[in-house]
Amino acid sequence: MTLAIFDLDHTLLDGDSDYLWGEYMVAHQIVDEAEYRRRNEIFYAEYQRGELENDSYLEFCLQPLTLHSLDSLHNWRTDFVEYWIKPIVAPGTRALLDHHRNRGDTLLIISATNLFITAPIADLFDIPHILSTEPEIIGNRYTGRYLGTPTYMEGKVIALNAWLAGSSHNLEGSYFYSDSINDLALLEAVSIPVVVNPDEKLSVIARQRNWQILDLLRA
Repeated sequence: MTLAIFDLDHTLLDGDSDYLWGEYMVAHQIVDEAEYRRRNEIFYAEYQRGELENDSYLEFCLQPLTLHSLDSLHNWRTDFVEYWIKPIVAPGTRALLDHHRNRGDTLLIISATNLFITAPIADLFDIPHILSTEPEIIGNRYTGRYLGTPTYMEGKVIALNAWLAGSSHNLEGSYFYSDSINDLALLEAVSIPVVVNPDEKLSVIARQRNWQILDLLRA
């Protein structure tokens, strides 16, 4: 089967789930508003510029998970998906996913956002496969560390290749949809790169290389 691979934030979603989870925690007083928001804004701006130091960011964003029980975190997450994520599903997302399902393609999300946030969003889209930075859990508690290779920039290619090695799939005829210059390495690795509402840097490259440019916000 052909692989149809999707970035999540600003691709299938009209927004950034990782950033919004931070805003959700601020809004519900799960974290200190002033300090968390200040640092969250800095990291988000660095990500948008393609300059994020990912280990520092992961230490920051995974730390709040260590302070609460899994039951509390899962209850908050359910509320978050219902009221913060469902409203920002890009208008063209469902039709694009259905197009690939109707072709018989295998759907896969690969996102730099950690698996605590992305797993229920993949379920929302009924996408069976997801590669996402995996937070470590020991004794029913998050540790603040992550397992394996973070799925960020070239890490997405590393994680995908590891997944392919354990599956019957390959990249022949494969698609990858993304908005971000941070995903250039994976866009270059697939057969059919498609940019979705791209950032400025990726838009320039896409036009130079005659890559398809898709607008899911107007679909």
